[in-house]
Amino acid sequence: MSRRAAPTEERYALQVYPARGITLVRGEGAIVEDDQGRRYIDCVAGIGVANVGHANPAVAAAVAEQAGRLTVCPGIFGNDQRAALMEKLVSIAPPGLERAFLCNSGAEAVEAALKFARAATGRAMVVSAMRSFHGRTMGALSATFKEAYRRPFAPLVPGFSFVPFNNVAKVRDAVSEDTAAVLLEPVQGEGGVRPADEGYLKAVRRICDETGALLVFDEVQTGFCRTGRMFACERHGVAPDMLCLAKAIAGGVPLGAVLAGDRVPSMPGRHGTTSAGSPLACAAALAAIRFMEQEGLAERAETLGAWLRERLAEMPGPGRARVRAVRQAGLMIGVELRERCRPYLTLLAERGVLALSAGPTVIRLLPPLVVTKEQLAQVARALAEVLTAGVSARPRPPHGPHVESAHR
Repeated sequence: MSRRAAPTEERYALQVYPARGITLVRGEGAIVEDDQGRRYIDCVAGIGVANVGHANPAVAAAVAEQAGRLTVCPGIFGNDQRAALMEKLVSIAPPGLERAFLCNSGAEAVEAALKFARAATGRAMVVSAMRSFHGRTMGALSATFKEAYRRPFAPLVPGFSFVPFNNVAKVRDAVSEDTAAVLLEPVQGEGGVRPADEGYLKAVRRICDETGALLVFDEVQTGFCRTGRMFACERHGVAPDMLCLAKAIAGGVPLGAVLAGDRVPSMPGRHGTTSAGSPLACAAALAAIRFMEQEGLAERAETLGAWLRERLAEMPGPGRARVRAVRQAGLMIGVELRERCRPYLTLLAERGVLALSAGPTVIRLLPPLVVTKEQLAQVARALAEVLTAGVSARPRPPHGPHVESAHR
């Protein structure tokens, strides 16, 4: 009797993602494995989610223990895990952020912050940056710059405008007494891994203070040690009025948060969500944040990110000639090419490295922060090989690429 083949997503999914043709079934640390037994160094990490590594034992144990106690508790009732997580988030947040709203994702966090800003100020206008990405729900999408994301869903929420990133004068021109919020990423991720310039966020903070607008930082991708700090805004010494978080907050379990200062009042009945802040997700987040602190993942990201950037700068001539720039903040790295990057993502996968794009010409690397130096050296070698050879060279290893063990 023949064995029934496992179902494939192509048969059942309403496709919204450009499929890579790889089915991942397990992971450990910075390594993932597909259904054919091929192993890869994962520089996607769930798009910046798996900062503490895949199948992190501390997170797995916390989830298993909490699943046997209580998984669901709506916000109308208190919960020990939710209270502990809110206390922890406030304790590690930039100064002045003393309350938390929990949700399910980054887009939900941005959506909530936009609503809170309008309710708190009584104003409607929101200023965000060109090349920004803030999510795909209607409010978050309205604050997202890329026209290809926006056009199919027009008309979007009115009242949003865009200014060039890192241009203080344009922010000053755009922000007025009608502006509810300025919404910025301290490092633009989808926009090409572009960090804020020195002094830029401080200048925007002053403009918001002068006009009464709220300053909102979207640290959905940059938060939780990714850029070499717990939060990227710490590098600039700037505290926002609201901080949007998600992705790595709970070690892979879906969770988001908005941390707010005293300019955002409580507003019972004006916003809510059914599943957010579940005891299960909160237990996972507490375990993940403890692991980040105990293992020094911020310092690790700072050190290894700088080391990898140096290795990429040593790339041989033909490969280096294809690189326009390398931008890096901790273990958030963008390699901007002089040509389209997508063919190189396929070539990298064939050499055992999974990577992302960040726009049409930027290869984005977001490895788990537990990645080893040896694994990053393999990533650097693979990049050098594919960029030196160019897109015409497509060797396909017959038994899949070899990568180092997942153990640190």
